[in-house]
This record gives sequence, C-alpha cells and structure tokens, in this order.
Amino acid sequence: MKAVATEPAVERGRAVLRIEREALAEAERRLDERFARAVELIASAPGRVIVTGVGKSGIVGRKIAATLTSTGTPATFVHPVESVHGDLGIVGPDDVAILLSKSGETQELLPLLEHLKRLGVRIVAFTGTADSTVGRHADVVVDTWVREEACPHDLAPTTSTTVALALGDALAVVLLERKAFRREDFALLHPGGALGRQLLTRVGDVMVTSPLPALPPHATMREAVVQLAERRGTVAIIDDRKVVGVLTAGDLTRLMEREREFMDLRVDTVMNRAPKLAREGELGSAVVFRMQQFGVMAMPVTDDDARLVGMVHLHDLMRAGVV
Repeated sequence: MKAVATEPAVERGRAVLRIEREALAEAERRLDERFARAVELIASAPGRVIVTGVGKSGIVGRKIAATLTSTGTPATFVHPVESVHGDLGIVGPDDVAILLSKSGETQELLPLLEHLKRLGVRIVAFTGTADSTVGRHADVVVDTWVREEACPHDLAPTTSTTVALALGDALAVVLLERKAFRREDFALLHPGGALGRQLLTRVGDVMVTSPLPALPPHATMREAVVQLAERRGTVAIIDDRKVVGVLTAGDLTRLMEREREFMDLRVDTVMNRAPKLAREGELGSAVVFRMQQFGVMAMPVTDDDARLVGMVHLHDLMRAGVV
C-alpha cells in the first residue's frame, strides 16, 4: 500500500484553521455599536425573527434561527425564493428580519428585501459590504467582512460562513442575557434532551415517600438493622417529624467492627447528627453534586420546617437521567 503523505495535509489543515481564527479575531476587532443596535432592535420587537439567506449563507441562517429559538428569541428560517411564492404569509410588521449575504448583492434576496420593506419589517443585514444593496436598505448592518476565504481559490464560502455563524451565536447569547433567559427556561424548550432532564427533574419527582425510612431517637439498633435492610441502607432519625440525624449501612458496619454487643444501643448514640439534607423542590442535579461531594448514596428530603417528607437515592436520580 502506498504511504500517505500526512505532513502536507496536516500543515494545510492548520493553515485553514489559522486563517479562520484570524478572521474571527478581525471580526471581534471590527464589532461596534451597530451590533448593539441589532441586539436592541431584535429585543424590542414584539414579533419574531425572520432569518434568510441563499446557499451556504442559508445553511448558516438555519442554524442562527435554531439557536435564537432555543435561547428565548423565537425565530424562523424563510427561504428567499419560496418566500415570494407564498411563505411571506408568516411575516408581519412586528417582525425583524436577518438577511445573510456576503456580498450584499445576492439576487435571490432582492425581491424578498423589497417585500420586507413594503411590509415595514425592520432589517438586520449580515454582510461584508455595508454599501451594497442589502446593506443600504437595512436598518442595521452587522459587519461580516473577511479578508479571504480559506478556499485556495477564494471561492467556496469558508471563512465568511464561520464569521457569520460566530456573530449569530454572539447575537443569540447577548439576547439571552438581555432577556434574563435562565437555565430552567432552556430546559423547558429542550425537555427531551439530557440537559432538559438535568434541569427539569426535581427531588420531589424521584424521592421515596412511602413507607418513609425513619425511626425515633429512642429506637434500638435492632430495629435499625431491619430498617436498613428493608429501606435501601439509609434511615432518617426523626423527632416530632423533624430530621435530627441519619443512620446508614456504613454506620452499622463501623459499629459492628468496634462493638460486639450493639443491638440494644439507641440509634441516637450512633447516628450522624449533622446529616446532609435535600429539599423537595431542589434540582436533582444539585443534589447529585452534593452526594458526590460528600460521598453519600441517599439524603433525607425535608420541607421548609425540616420535617421529613421523603428519601432520595442516587440510583433513582441516575435512572431519571439526571446524571
């Protein structure tokens, strides 16, 4: 088998990454108050964001629309050609449009641009040529200029699409912060994903409530052994329903190593008097973090008055997809 010359390929790959990295650095340097105006325009619009572009710009536009939607700014991608054949029915005067065109002279965009202006839609142009047709008719121009494409013929959109995509991400993130969009809001829009499960699952969704693994302080270790065996190795010690301690299978093992006669001991002489507790409305992911931090497999769950309402186990949180 003929040997593959890897060095030229690796060096060329690095050169492409270097060109794109330098283009992003230049885009960062050129970012100015027009970006802030675009953010304000979109944030204050009562309608949705209409994103459009042709070819590779259209692919980038679809991603920008998806990112905006998933971070609290409703957006939809409209193909510029199909839009003038009926799809404009979803566009209203309260909307804002983002038009992506490297040259600002993309012919397929111009009929849509005319219709958007006629409808009174405010326009944000993602273009590298501010004095182009699209740029001149836009309310705000976000500068996507690049010195060169990574393509050796300076033809295939490479660097320019990278910059446009990154600026779309920047726009979405700043809008997210502008609207005080929270992790929980993100989870509500992504309920089927792993992140959604992590952010939506509460302790109350998975805790054991019946029968409650609990004993009074005056109970004996004989009673505790039975409870530990039947209730998955962790028992809460409660006084007037309030958690005053916790007893685990590990506590029992350590006790057996140092005491031969322990069955008649009271549980309050053995229990941990500073147990780690969880709240019913707490995020499951936060409880998993504390369990891992302190090396525990289960936590008593209490209400605002420290009264026992359940027991949450690490394995149940794992089965719920929190981990």
